[in-house]
Amino acid sequence: MQRERGAGGAASGAASGAVSGAAFTEAMSRLVSGVAVVCARRGDGRPSGLLVSSVCSYSADPPSVLVALARTSRTCREITAEPDAYFGVHLLARSHAALARTFAGSSRDKFADVLWDWDGTVPRLAGVPVYAKCRAGAVIPHGDHVIVVGEVVGCAVAEDDPLVYFRRRLDWSLGG
Repeated sequence: MQRERGAGGAASGAASGAVSGAAFTEAMSRLVSGVAVVCARRGDGRPSGLLVSSVCSYSADPPSVLVALARTSRTCREITAEPDAYFGVHLLARSHAALARTFAGSSRDKFADVLWDWDGTVPRLAGVPVYAKCRAGAVIPHGDHVIVVGEVVGCAVAEDDPLVYFRRRLDWSLGG
């Protein structure tokens, strides 16, 4: 039987049950995922948003999505600050790499050069192929993230090619 190698060529700790954060991160970088911007309204009335790659459909009845948010993010704090908070999930298109980099950054005003408007209390980005307005139905703290199940209360869909994340790159061509 061949031993599998972890990050940096070291044998993985699968037998002992111990896996380093670096080995896990390296392994998960090979999972192709879509990317989304999650937005919410801050307590001061301004918009907040961040880029996530941990987003998926969760349930068709009721229509729900699952997102994982870093506990340290402002957007996470806004969504989890009160029960039934509303937020938006925006799936990005292939042409939105620059938008993704904006929301992956730590700028205090990520919305300064972005086209957006309010959908009630939710910041809604313009021109994205999928927008889901959600109400936080469940909040589950785990590790350094919080898992939020968002019950979808509104949805808009347009045709476009997805932006994907693979090996720490925003790309469309996975062969390159």
